[in-house]
Amino acid sequence: MTTPPDDRTFRREMATAYRSGWHFIDLVTAIPQGGDSLMVTVFGEPVVVTRDEDEDVRAYRCLRRPRGAPQPVRCAVRYGMIFVNLDQRDHQLVEPETPDVRTISATPRSA
Repeated sequence: MTTPPDDRTFRREMATAYRSGWHFIDLVTAIPQGGDSLMVTVFGEPVVVTRDEDEDVRAYRCLRRPRGAPQPVRCAVRYGMIFVNLDQRDHQLVEPETPDVRTISATPRSA
């Protein structure tokens, strides 16, 4: 018999394992025109997905603080599906300053 995790452990697992990934929200057809919006809950946090007048799809985290401005969330549309990522860390690809290209010549042992 296993014991259920306490609330603190559960919140830590949710923050590290699940929030850092991309999560499917809905199809783009759910917000077909500019000005349409969609309200969803992702891991207990309310998220609003909108289509602006330029036909771009954007997502915002709804803060519970009074007079708090909506916080932008990373949003991507792939193959007609909307994905969001709640992780606030910046995951950009880092290019090396100078490419380290080395040519290694090796002869196989069987030769």
